[in-house]
Amino acid sequence: MSLTGHQASLAAFRNAFATGRLHHAWLLTGPEGIGKAALAFRMARILLNGEDEASSAGRQVTAGSHPDLLAIGRSYDEKKQRFRGEIVADEIRPIGAFLHRTAAEGGWRVVLVDNVDTMNRNAANALLKVLEEPPNRAILLLTCATPGRLLPTIRSRCRTLTVPPLDDASVRAVLMLEASDAEPSEIERVLPLAQGSPGRAIALLADKGGALAGVAQEALAGMSVARMLDVAEGISRSDVGFPLFFTLLANALASATRRAGRLEESAALAERWTNVGRIRSETERFNLDKQEAVIEALSVAGGH
Repeated sequence: MSLTGHQASLAAFRNAFATGRLHHAWLLTGPEGIGKAALAFRMARILLNGEDEASSAGRQVTAGSHPDLLAIGRSYDEKKQRFRGEIVADEIRPIGAFLHRTAAEGGWRVVLVDNVDTMNRNAANALLKVLEEPPNRAILLLTCATPGRLLPTIRSRCRTLTVPPLDDASVRAVLMLEASDAEPSEIERVLPLAQGSPGRAIALLADKGGALAGVAQEALAGMSVARMLDVAEGISRSDVGFPLFFTLLANALASATRRAGRLEESAALAERWTNVGRIRSETERFNLDKQEAVIEALSVAGGH
């Protein structure tokens, strides 16, 4: 997993490491798709002497086989062909045993939990137990887009590192590697919409011709029930389309709120923006029906 940008965040970690002020748990927060996981893996490489990807440790980190690195994230549901909506306790509990065993290489033991804000309550409680009694020479690297979802007691036991969005040049560099078949004109089209998120930019490139962006604008004007059903069926079947739709719809509402001339209109649009965010959050957190969520969001965006 390559890292582009985020040099200031990386420098803060390197400085803490070099001066012996390395906190036992780091919480990397920032918008979705900006490379927080890639940054966390680079931090892990520093701790495990694996920055040189050609070295033995470097190859092990790349292959996911380093004995002193445990990486956890939402598991993949083969039956439904998508990632599960939350991290469960059974995926967190192995951390305790991993951290209390002797490091195979005699150095650090590193746990990386991606999207830690998707843990359910039992998983959060299991992680809290680990954070309350951290063993020596053990580091937890946690990434999340919405730290407000975490238990306050988890946040208070971590050093928070706020990871900013990338600049357009860095996003463009990522796209040249990850979406090398994209036309330059398409890359330039999505850059301002990506808002510093390569992940969002890649999803926008997949939205050929800006179809979902058009749907978001259409929703604000109001849709018929038949049209909502048709749109929701297509969006709900795509793991890429679902989050992208909600991002574009939220962006459209935010833009409309800023353009609103009257205070009452602005307040109403802001409330719709809040409700659309709530619908997405609850759907992803509790693994609710995506098609129903899209229909509800379309209705809310249209002021129904």
